[in-house]
Amino acid sequence: MISEQVRLLLIIIAITVLSGIGDSQGFIHAAKIWENNKLVWNELGKSAFGFAVGITLYWFVLKYMQAAGIAAPEMQTLIWFSVTILGVAIISKNFFRWQTIDQIVGVVVLAGVAWLMIRTGG
Repeated sequence: MISEQVRLLLIIIAITVLSGIGDSQGFIHAAKIWENNKLVWNELGKSAFGFAVGITLYWFVLKYMQAAGIAAPEMQTLIWFSVTILGVAIISKNFFRWQTIDQIVGVVVLAGVAWLMIRTGG
């Protein structure tokens, strides 16, 4: 039988990944809502749906984060942001087209944001 902390961690990971995927879809489709200066309603709808799913799941996972002792908004946001940005990079497949040095810089920047959040308020 798994411990309560492991169970909480697995729930946090699962819901955060789903939230990040939803928000990733929101961002990916938002980038496509304007075509030739005209609003693309289909993309707007997909974007709105992705964001709605993402934020709803984010609000839900906060309960489990707090139960696990992750109460600082900086840490909660960092976890969500990391999953979401990875989701955008992987789902859009653009990250894999970047040159290696650009991929490295992207990872270092993400690590730098994590560092600042943890050191200044997490």
